[in-house]
Amino acid sequence: MAEGGDDKDQKTHDPTQKKLDDALKKGDVVKSQDLVSWLMLFIATLIIGTMAAGSAGGLAVPLKNLMANADMVSVDRAGLMGLTVSLILAVVVALGLPFLGLFLAGVAGNMVQHRLVLSGEGLKPKFSKISPMAGFKRIFGKDAFVNFLKGLAKIGVVGTVMFTVLWPQRGAIDSLVRMDVEMLLPHTFGIIINVLIAVVSIMAIVALADYVYQYRRWYERQKMSMHELKEEFKQSDGNPEIKGKIKQIRRERSRKRMMANVPQATVVITNPTHFAVALKYETGMQAPVCVAKGADLIALKIRELATANDVPIVENVPLARALHAAVEVDQPIEEEHYKAVAEVIGYVMRLKGTLS
Repeated sequence: MAEGGDDKDQKTHDPTQKKLDDALKKGDVVKSQDLVSWLMLFIATLIIGTMAAGSAGGLAVPLKNLMANADMVSVDRAGLMGLTVSLILAVVVALGLPFLGLFLAGVAGNMVQHRLVLSGEGLKPKFSKISPMAGFKRIFGKDAFVNFLKGLAKIGVVGTVMFTVLWPQRGAIDSLVRMDVEMLLPHTFGIIINVLIAVVSIMAIVALADYVYQYRRWYERQKMSMHELKEEFKQSDGNPEIKGKIKQIRRERSRKRMMANVPQATVVITNPTHFAVALKYETGMQAPVCVAKGADLIALKIRELATANDVPIVENVPLARALHAAVEVDQPIEEEHYKAVAEVIGYVMRLKGTLS
């Protein structure tokens, strides 16, 4: 009993496609948050590198006009409302496209890992979500420990990269406090871009490693035990025992119908003991039809029925073997056997004529 219980729990078999499809429907998919974060950081770097100047300029113009013409701004309700709306529009125009890019990057970060999933499984109430024991496992379990180590590793990696990039620039950074305002922003912008490029490059490796880890964890979670495989097979293809029983019943019914046809046969050709093939031929038929055939015990039963119903039995070893292998019950014989069968049926017909 213990071994049977162990088999149920040992999930060592690769998941079937149905198991993977069911997991997808439930929203159980591969998800590396580091990959999503890296893609957003990558897009943010592109945005800062290509659009920062334009966005800053788009905000600078209305703010500069506001500062230059502050004394002309109406302080009544309509004037303040108009000023607020114009500033909001300027912010939306300047930052709308960058934020849209970040949003699309977040969506794409999930889409590259799995196809779009709309599942309400996560919204269903589950006791495990409020169970103190389940919560304790989530906080102090293996995944939490791994995430804690990954967090420390990422802090160390990013910190090392930033130190490596910024340390050679320490002299230039010290001089920022004495730099002209017009030169301050471009110089700072260049340092920021260099740091972002370095961080994006090293985080690409981290994101790839995390995706591989998350995929392996997900795949191991989908593995199945032999018991689960058998249950799925029963649900998809039917219970093998029931299918076997149905096949057996069909064979028995087919055998009974076949035996019922033997008394109407024209001749039974035998091996003489191993094979028996009962053929029926009537005037107007294109070719004789096999009404029964069998080997060993079935062949013996066919011969007994033929003898009991005065059906002629002809011994022809090669023909019996050939017909048993080539022709199916209720099917006409093949053309290659016409001549040999015609000789046998002719002999039977002559025999019947002599007896009559």
